[in-house]
Amino acid sequence: MSSVKSDLYKNAGVDIDLATDLLKKVKTKLGATRRPEMLAPIGGFGGLFQLDLSKYKQPVLVASIDGVGTKLMVAAMMGKYDTIGHDIVNHCVNDISVQGAEPAYFLDYIGIGKLRSPLYEEVLGGIADACLAVNCAVLGGETAEMPGMYSDDFDLVGVITGIVEKDKIITGEKIAPGHIAIGLASNGLHTNGFSLARKVLFEQAGLKVDTYLDELGETVGEALLKPHVCYWPAIKNAMDAGIALDGIAHITGGGLYDNTPRIMPENINVVFDKTALPVLPIFKLIVEKGNIDPQEAYRVFNMGVGMVWFVPAADADAALKIATECGYTAAVCGKVTAGDRSVIIQ
Repeated sequence: MSSVKSDLYKNAGVDIDLATDLLKKVKTKLGATRRPEMLAPIGGFGGLFQLDLSKYKQPVLVASIDGVGTKLMVAAMMGKYDTIGHDIVNHCVNDISVQGAEPAYFLDYIGIGKLRSPLYEEVLGGIADACLAVNCAVLGGETAEMPGMYSDDFDLVGVITGIVEKDKIITGEKIAPGHIAIGLASNGLHTNGFSLARKVLFEQAGLKVDTYLDELGETVGEALLKPHVCYWPAIKNAMDAGIALDGIAHITGGGLYDNTPRIMPENINVVFDKTALPVLPIFKLIVEKGNIDPQEAYRVFNMGVGMVWFVPAADADAALKIATECGYTAAVCGKVTAGDRSVIIQ
């Protein structure tokens, strides 16, 4: 009876056995992310994570959810999926780390028309590797095979939970005139702006993912697929060193113009120097081929700045030193003045 039902479901487009077989291939990697707080292995109806209250005085859980967006379409065009898992994990880690939260556990969701290899193993393998790099447990996940809902496309979503002491939450409320903005460089588009990038590069300019361009030093697809940078190691080291990280902005969709005000008090402006960090060749290419107005470019893309720290002037040198020692390209990229919550890029 079960065999007949399984065959009928398979003929309808959902292969339960394939999902089980492919998951087995990445179980070792996923298991490597296990933390002592996990009370059960992956595979249950719910993941169990027991918070060790002896490590905290007033622990606050910080949660976030996000997706990779249409960068997945570039991965599909290249048939390369090993970096996509890094994208979703690192984006989520950054989103909670701006509030000072240490990543604790992560869950993934894959919605797909037809499950296939090696896509599945590459995506989950990337998730596992990225989580292991920041000691974040993969607590569970869901793969939904939905023929008719998706064709050859798929969607990838991540949910993360982190922990921060209540008195160490970074809110931005302490940012004041005289604070210094320190930019940590991105390595490309990260996970935002791909709808415009694809339209400009592939539709308007007629480029292909395998088009090699001297100004990029690589193919268009390789430049676009660079995985989202994770900045948590530098944030953790700066917090441990007592640096006054009074505000942190993750520069995602909306760029400097829309993400910085999310943490700015009402009575300040931030003036950014767009020459402080290099505008990467991929951004120059998109802006040139698309004839994009600079203000729009700085709203759609990160334009080379993946994260901004706001610190008192007295802490600027130490903050820069820690960021660079952690392997990031960093520079003073702006200053805070009195104002009306405006972002000025010049």
